[in-house]
Amino acid sequence: MRILTIILAFLNGAYMLFDGAYVMLNGKYFGPAKPGPWSALFAKINIDVFKLGPLFIVWGLAWLTLAFLIGQKRKIAKTLGLGIAVLTLWYLPVGTLISVVVIISLLSRKAGV
Repeated sequence: MRILTIILAFLNGAYMLFDGAYVMLNGKYFGPAKPGPWSALFAKINIDVFKLGPLFIVWGLAWLTLAFLIGQKRKIAKTLGLGIAVLTLWYLPVGTLISVVVIISLLSRKAGV
């Protein structure tokens, strides 16, 4: 389960980092012209989703850091991972699914790594 958590954290982080840089350089996210379902949450509070590139970069780096810490079997990985995963539940649909799996994985292990 630890390896799966590392892979999921890495994939989520790498994609968020890539997509954040992509939107900053191109004015749109990678893929379809309209961002995923997560964008409706931000639109409801009048946040321009195409200005969120820096958030995606920071969040991507956080996920990549988590993957590294889990790989290094650092105890802080559980606490950090739970925080990152809970705060990423908004990233519908794939980010939400990854977050739920990571939360379950971290809670199912005594040390979380």
